[in-house]
Amino acid sequence: MIPEDSAPCPCGRAAAYGECCGPLHRGQQHAATAERLMRSRYSAFVLRDAGYLLRTWHSGTRPPAIDFDPGVRWTGLEVLSAGDGTPFHNEGTVEFRAHYRAHGQDGAQHELSRFVREDGHWVYLDAA
Repeated sequence: MIPEDSAPCPCGRAAAYGECCGPLHRGQQHAATAERLMRSRYSAFVLRDAGYLLRTWHSGTRPPAIDFDPGVRWTGLEVLSAGDGTPFHNEGTVEFRAHYRAHGQDGAQHELSRFVREDGHWVYLDAA
């Protein structure tokens, strides 16, 4: 379910969805940094927006489809570090911890994600 533009953004930034990840999800803007892309992708997982996730995945590592587990609910995001990935870079990394609740149990996914520019836009490459 897509949140109202005035709702808090799922990515955890102190901004409303309509000013944060919403414009990226709708294709009105592109992420200026690898971290912004990572945050918008986290929000897309929260919202189960497979189209956005696939569009922002590198063409060489993109899966054919995304199957969401209906028993998983993403509950919070911690960005631990970001390396390069600014508007002046072509590669970057973001280390994060994404919290979830799955089938009655709390858990977290810890990952160091790699991002690159493809056709001038940041895309998710893989986990290092």
